[in-house]
Amino acid sequence: MSEEINDENKISIDPITRLEGHGKIEIFLNENKDVENAYLQVPEYKGFEKFCEGRKAEDMPNITNRICGVCPEAHHIASTKALDNAYGVEPSEASKKLRELFYNAYIYADHILHFYYLASPDFLVGVDAPREARNILGVIQEVGEEIGKKVIKQRGKGQKIVRMLAGKSVHPAFGIAGGVSKSLDEEERDELLDMTSDMVDFAQFTLDLFKDKVLTEYEQTIKEDRLETYSMGLLDDGKLSHTGGEVNVVDPEGDHFTSFSGADYMDVIREHKEPYTYIKFPYLKEVGWNGFEDGKDSGVYRVGPLGRINAADGMKTDLAQEKYDEMFDALGYPVHSTLAYHWARLIEVVQAAELLESLAKDDDIMSDNIRNEPEEPGSGVGIVEAARGTLIHDYELTEDGLMDNVNLIVATVHNASCISMSVRDAAEKYVDGGNVQQGMMNSVERSFRAYDPCLACATHAAMGETPMKVTLYDEKGEEYKEMSQGLDQRGEE
Repeated sequence: MSEEINDENKISIDPITRLEGHGKIEIFLNENKDVENAYLQVPEYKGFEKFCEGRKAEDMPNITNRICGVCPEAHHIASTKALDNAYGVEPSEASKKLRELFYNAYIYADHILHFYYLASPDFLVGVDAPREARNILGVIQEVGEEIGKKVIKQRGKGQKIVRMLAGKSVHPAFGIAGGVSKSLDEEERDELLDMTSDMVDFAQFTLDLFKDKVLTEYEQTIKEDRLETYSMGLLDDGKLSHTGGEVNVVDPEGDHFTSFSGADYMDVIREHKEPYTYIKFPYLKEVGWNGFEDGKDSGVYRVGPLGRINAADGMKTDLAQEKYDEMFDALGYPVHSTLAYHWARLIEVVQAAELLESLAKDDDIMSDNIRNEPEEPGSGVGIVEAARGTLIHDYELTEDGLMDNVNLIVATVHNASCISMSVRDAAEKYVDGGNVQQGMMNSVERSFRAYDPCLACATHAAMGETPMKVTLYDEKGEEYKEMSQGLDQRGEE
């Protein structure tokens, strides 16, 4: 992270750090050096939808998992579920359990990565610490070498389970329409039982560490940094789910707003565009776009661990349910504190560990009945909860089984409005434009890290054309000419 002041009225944090992808934050000051506004800008562009057209449908799970090296499992299973629906096939029961095993291993490893490697330096090391200390090595220095070894070992377990099922832990090959490509043999199952034996203990240890080292010191900060928005998450019989069920939306007061599944997402969500970034800003169609504002009259919403916990009636497992109740007892319901994302994320680690332990004991994971035959190709939507939030893959196939149209809405896109608002609010709260300090800038970055954004996944254009606006200035700094493509004068395609 570096910052510089330009023309005495702008502070740039470029690049922002400890996230996936590339972005920067521009903070604009008024004549009194107070923050007037702040923007998260995503300059990179990834047009996955367009170059998927014409591909064989069965290749999509292994193409789309190249979108991201951090969460390929999420795109892989979302794509697989879209193919289930496009071919009109219900996966076998054994394959559903194997997918669940695969997916919870991913959630476990990904959330551990985010908390210890990306987020905890802001808390365990501190925003005012030297930049060379704000990393996983600084965290290990704070918590001790033995804990550091446990972190690496436990994250490695999640990756190893993915590798057992999918051949490799990055860009897996596992899901196919109607099922999965393999189950486990007895030797692999024994290894799985051994690996999962202490995962629940480590998940609980991590949550206790958060309470002891983060919550006790930053409780007031956590309670103050708030956005009162709608919340969205996938539920299975009312319980928080990552792979199945319906998407539930609750309003800022925690009351049910709507639920949807499959292609119905088009009736619920619309996307707003701004000319300064390639990321889009979804909102609830029925409420409408009301700018970067929170509250019941604004259609913006949050996804991810905090969105899911708010949207759910409870957790699937006993210990995770206990931790779920503790969070709401402490912060009230629904929770609108942005930094509480970390708390919610670690509750999900507990559930993932409990589910992994339970699935490891289920004989169905060794079944040979791991696929049902697909029917004729059509169209289908696959929805899962990626580590970062609701992920939608929407496919239309030709009669020959080729991809005719593709649309992706990823978790960071859903959260984009709220990330921008959190960055703005943190800049207004922490930045003194007349006396810029690194700790101030780190406090601004801390606000977006709570969401665990993946910016490379989040930038796309459904029509395949890169929207762009270029402004030329003369030697006096005055605007000379403006050129654009893929944008009208309001900044919309």
